[in-house]
Amino acid sequence: MFKKIYKALPAILFVGFIMAMSVLFFVLPKKEYSASEKRFLSQAPDFTWENLMAGTFREEFEPFLADQTAGRNLWVGVGAYYNYFIGNNGSNGIYKGSDGYLINDPQEMTELMTNIGYIDECAEHISVPTTVLIAPSTGYICEDVLPLAHLSYHDDEYFAQMTDALKTASFVDVRSAFKQEYANGNQMYYKTDHHWTAYGAYTAYRALAGTLGYTPNDRSAYEITAYDGFYGTTYSGSGYWLNPSDQIEVWDNKANDENLHVTISDGDEMIEQDELFFYEHLSEDDKYPVYLDGNHPYTEIINTNASSDETLLVVKDSFAHSLVPFLADHYAKIVMVDMRYQHTPIPTLVKRTGADQVLFVYSIDNLATDEDVKWIE
Repeated sequence: MFKKIYKALPAILFVGFIMAMSVLFFVLPKKEYSASEKRFLSQAPDFTWENLMAGTFREEFEPFLADQTAGRNLWVGVGAYYNYFIGNNGSNGIYKGSDGYLINDPQEMTELMTNIGYIDECAEHISVPTTVLIAPSTGYICEDVLPLAHLSYHDDEYFAQMTDALKTASFVDVRSAFKQEYANGNQMYYKTDHHWTAYGAYTAYRALAGTLGYTPNDRSAYEITAYDGFYGTTYSGSGYWLNPSDQIEVWDNKANDENLHVTISDGDEMIEQDELFFYEHLSEDDKYPVYLDGNHPYTEIINTNASSDETLLVVKDSFAHSLVPFLADHYAKIVMVDMRYQHTPIPTLVKRTGADQVLFVYSIDNLATDEDVKWIE
């Protein structure tokens, strides 16, 4: 009797587990947002006979079931660490490196040279100097912390191609500066996020000075405050929930605090404040929107005490958010536009804003996959 029960125990436990998970799925409240993964979760699809017969109900129900499974965070984490311990590091597109680094694997460069072509063609059609700065990939700069088995990062090859392709726009190459600063022990990229750190942005700001024509501030000009508990996008996509958090720094030039005004336009919504940093985001897990409130279609920064009376138009992805506060000391007006959220051509914006210079700021990974850069023309 007991032998039969013992033999059947695994099956009994398995069936009991499935039944318990099924009951929990139906009785537990459904979550709308995952703080760990920083995304909205799938909700119950509408049931109609048409959807059922067309197969769309099943297609929509599967992600709903996966997202609303009881203990989802636990199972995601178990899966990530299981793959790591059996030698499949990076199987989810993110490498678990040494020293707490979580790094995206190399991206497919499907749109890179097409987008570089759009940028150079745009530069030909505007009457003001145009500069391009592309952030190298984290894996390229921080190669020493990658696992032994990893795909190769071909930034050198791609940067050479971009340099050759840009005939009109000036290209500021930060690879050597980043490599040197990293070798000196400075953290250039976050360990749990794909963005460069404030120090990385400061290094890019110094590299831009000669081309854009300003004298960069010394590091001593800034009051630097570090905040703990930053969990970024690579953490959210990794499932490595035991990974330690980052620090995020705010570099504030107090000399200009009384002279700044920020206006953010997002559809019918408008946000205004006399401050470059949005400190309310520091209470969140993802603290990166402390820089200029994150992604918006159109942002304008006025500095009545800038070192010049010029206007700079910045066409960008989110890497510019931590860079522009440094640039704000040197321009009477900076206008930032994100082509993912607005499609006004850049030549039109140059005339509308009276821009004296145009700066494109993208990471190589984003520029390689962004399908909205085409709207610059």
